[in-house]
Amino acid sequence: MGVAIRDILADCKETLTWDGLSGTAAVDAHNALYQFLSIIRQPDGTPLMNGAGRITSHLSGILFRTVNLLEKGIRPVFVFDGKSPEFKQETIRERREVRTRADEAWKAALREGDMEEAYKQASASARIDSHIIASSHELLDLLGIPRVQAPSEGEAQAAHMARRGSVTYAVSQDYDSLLFGSPVLVRNLTVSGRRKTRGRTITVNPERIVLSSLLDCLGVTREQLVEIGILVGTDFNPGIRGVGGKTALKIVRNEEFESVIAEKQPGFDPAPIRDFFLDPPVTDDYTLEWRAPDVEGVAEMLCGRYDFSEERVRSALAKVSVKATQKTLDAWF
Repeated sequence: MGVAIRDILADCKETLTWDGLSGTAAVDAHNALYQFLSIIRQPDGTPLMNGAGRITSHLSGILFRTVNLLEKGIRPVFVFDGKSPEFKQETIRERREVRTRADEAWKAALREGDMEEAYKQASASARIDSHIIASSHELLDLLGIPRVQAPSEGEAQAAHMARRGSVTYAVSQDYDSLLFGSPVLVRNLTVSGRRKTRGRTITVNPERIVLSSLLDCLGVTREQLVEIGILVGTDFNPGIRGVGGKTALKIVRNEEFESVIAEKQPGFDPAPIRDFFLDPPVTDDYTLEWRAPDVEGVAEMLCGRYDFSEERVRSALAKVSVKATQKTLDAWF
């Protein structure tokens, strides 16, 4: 879900062409996986699966999107979530309930023959389980793409890596990366291109938000941006009913954050959440190394175990394979 501040960011972001995105990208892995699992489905909402019934939508997304990024001069590193903070548990529980209801609605829509509604509900029912994570790890390793295990939130770790200069920017659909202090956030990188939604084809383009420009645009500090997030609601707190981005922006500009919280949510202490955004658990224990893909290993995994088309897999890998004597993908950049 992330933090709902889209309504105050319209004038603070820019739409980009792929030419402006070359560099190293720290991808919020769980966010990307949910995108793949939600979008890569049959018209009736059924995810891609192998003959044994194992979901493969995420593997298709990882393979073909990674190849696409590498072709465009973007080196991705996938950052996986670690242990969620205690104050996120209620959000996690609510999301499980939402997905369960969506799964039931999907089945009902299928029975009624409403394929548009079935696809919508199926997309909302997407789940990440241990199989999704383990198979994603295996495929990334075979592709030679580095992955980082965050101690807590993946977006916080990606933002930290961007601040350190280890990567050029963070990638996520959610705006939380900005609250975590990423100097640059790029959205739509894992979902850009032409795709069908609700019976029509739309074009989704990448967009970039530079934190320093955003703060200047809104006339706030990063601490105040976090306060805006707390007022509208984050993954860690429900926010104040009826307070959207524009109202929250006005409140923090008028330095009324504390008084509004005290009035509208007595007994709620925003300090732990504010501190978590400003100083989250992160690690410097990672190595970023891009290797040539293990073509035969990828083919064995995807074609041998997950029923992918060998022609399509090898054709995709041929676009990024390098000479056997080369140990890295540096020649691409």
